[in-house]
Amino acid sequence: MSWRPQYRSSKFRHVFGKAATKESCYDGVPITCSVQDNNFCAVNPRFLAVITECAGGGAFLVLSTGKVDPHHPRVSGHRGNVLDVKWNPFNDYCIASCSEDTTVKVWEIPPHGVLKNITVPWKELQGHSRRVSLIEWHPTANNILFSTGYDYQIMIWNLDCSEQVIKNPVRTISHHADVVLSMSFNTDGSLLATTCKDRKVRLMEPLSGNLLQEANCKTHKASKVLILSNMKMLFTSGTSRWNDRQIALWDQDDLSVPLLAENLDGSSGVIFPFYDPDTHMLYLAGKGDGNIRYYEISSEKPYIHYLTEHRSHLPQKGMGVMPKRGLDVSSCEVFRFYRLVTIKNLIEPLSMIVPRRSESYQDDIYPMTPGNRPALTAEEWLGGINKDPVLMSLKPGSQVAQSYSEMNKGLGNSLDTRRSQSRPGMLQLAYIQDQLGTKDGKEDSGHTGEERSQTAVSNGEDLALCSPPRTENELRLKFHKQQEEIRRLRELLNQRDVRIKQLELEIKNKNQSISQQLL
Repeated sequence: MSWRPQYRSSKFRHVFGKAATKESCYDGVPITCSVQDNNFCAVNPRFLAVITECAGGGAFLVLSTGKVDPHHPRVSGHRGNVLDVKWNPFNDYCIASCSEDTTVKVWEIPPHGVLKNITVPWKELQGHSRRVSLIEWHPTANNILFSTGYDYQIMIWNLDCSEQVIKNPVRTISHHADVVLSMSFNTDGSLLATTCKDRKVRLMEPLSGNLLQEANCKTHKASKVLILSNMKMLFTSGTSRWNDRQIALWDQDDLSVPLLAENLDGSSGVIFPFYDPDTHMLYLAGKGDGNIRYYEISSEKPYIHYLTEHRSHLPQKGMGVMPKRGLDVSSCEVFRFYRLVTIKNLIEPLSMIVPRRSESYQDDIYPMTPGNRPALTAEEWLGGINKDPVLMSLKPGSQVAQSYSEMNKGLGNSLDTRRSQSRPGMLQLAYIQDQLGTKDGKEDSGHTGEERSQTAVSNGEDLALCSPPRTENELRLKFHKQQEEIRRLRELLNQRDVRIKQLELEIKNKNQSISQQLL
């Protein structure tokens, strides 16, 4: 019997990384010099937030344009260095930050961006006794925030209250004997996995605080963890006993021994893992590296299948990730990073693209994905209810699925949370579109009458956020971008015309052959 090589078929075998052009990058950003192993960047379809270096307290920038002015207004209400920022997944205008001043603050960002320094937060959370290093929003419950710091405590906060300063968390988890390095939720938020400086991986119920499992592998020191919910697995990145960078895969129901452990290289930078449950793709980006490796995860051995890597000569300090609802589906983009390049004070968007010839919507690579509607209120989750996230389709013109219940309370209800596929930093073209009379966007039919009366969306961007060009270069750039969009649409129409003619010819030939057979 002859030997035959085993080839594995995958639609993501040829995924490649496409770096943004210089005009689409964020230039002149004073990125923080903190040595904390965090991402330092958070992105949503409206804004990009990045922690910056500053004197006299901590601050971060909220950007919506490419070139950053040195005197750009900041969010600067912390008295110590900011260590982490996270956007509310259900409100594109709400962001949380934590700092060395032992506080967590939640900020309301104006719809038109930060036009002046913001120093007064919407909520201030005071409960930690030492600096706060990590924050995470609950994936399905509205206005539930988790924080952890150097006091080894994980605190759960309910923001659905009238107090501006909250001093008592609704729950405190105290299973850790050292600093918590990372936190990760499963899809419905019923499980929380953590890594700690004591080398242990813990799996617990966040609501009750019950510790379910604890892994203490002497051959693997984990620094980052992800719950691969649809695979019933945990993924960790860290170091081996010989200080080689190492990744490991664990069975969610048995953390005694890893299913797989693989050494990557001998570099010293922390590996940041990112998982896309829609495509089962895993991305590994090393701190201080210029490359991003990506793999495909399967439920059968060998579990992790290497695809390829994107290489760059510019090292990254941190990474931001765009939510799936902000991707450009017309170019088959399945993931988008925002690389923080400190040596050039640059933030570079990097799109991961599946090469396809057709420009139509690809249903096979864009399944239903979690949207920007919460499935639960904070009170329902605190009452013991867990629910899967509300899903949405990324197909242009589709509607977000109906939410579990009406969200009548909290900051998230006073602001528009409509789905938008606009990219942070893309200049608006409203004044040209008004002259051409184009209106491409549609409001979701599930919105209330008050939301329907708001400004329409054009070319995937909210006209309410449009600002007139300030310089001649911006005017010229906007004009060229509009001309490029018109050219692309004309090519698409020409392709449709050719296809129509081909179908008409096929029908004609078919009719002729049928008539000849009848004769």
